[in-house]
Amino acid sequence: MIVAARDEADRVGETVAALRGAFPGAVVWVADDASTDGTAEVAMAAGAQVVSRGRPHGKGANVTAAAEAVLSDGDAPGLILLCDGDLGDSAARLAPLVAAVEAGECDLAVAVFGRRVGGGFGLALGFARWAIMSLCGFEAEAPISGQRAMRTEALRTTLPFARGYGMEIGMTVDAVRAGCRVGEYELDLSHRATGRTLGGFVHRGRQLRDFGRVYLSRRRRG
Repeated sequence: MIVAARDEADRVGETVAALRGAFPGAVVWVADDASTDGTAEVAMAAGAQVVSRGRPHGKGANVTAAAEAVLSDGDAPGLILLCDGDLGDSAARLAPLVAAVEAGECDLAVAVFGRRVGGGFGLALGFARWAIMSLCGFEAEAPISGQRAMRTEALRTTLPFARGYGMEIGMTVDAVRAGCRVGEYELDLSHRATGRTLGGFVHRGRQLRDFGRVYLSRRRRG
């Protein structure tokens, strides 16, 4: 399993501990995007292996590096769980995603947050939904959720992940185009949400930029 993190020292330890408790024996990798607050150290202390960069590369590139490390580390697992480092102890509730893939319900299982916390006016989320529908015909309820379980074969078809925050949109489009079945599951998860603040709007502006980039790149691929 791979945890995406940047400056999450206050929550990544809980996230790793929750995953290790919920999935005994699984190896937890943290994709640390050049955090400056000790995220990598906290993750290692919690029992995770860390792939870290000397400078920020963005979520997509950093999780790609971690995924490649997982796939090259001896026998690759048959299933990969991805999640964000700010889930804290709610990461233990991701088991239904893994169960759905193991049961053959889908090849890529995506978590829908049962409770909405924070957020802006819905422009970025609406664009993400429209982009996925336009590019591959899949109607996504949670188009940018980073909490995903997938078969290793599906992971290989979606690598490398799209740049920055476009990672999840690109992953869904690439998976559907490759013939993978995508399922969405509502889970009781919590995370660090951005609200209608200056920092929140700046964050969503960066998301929209990356969403536009991945839309254009996948449209060119056809």
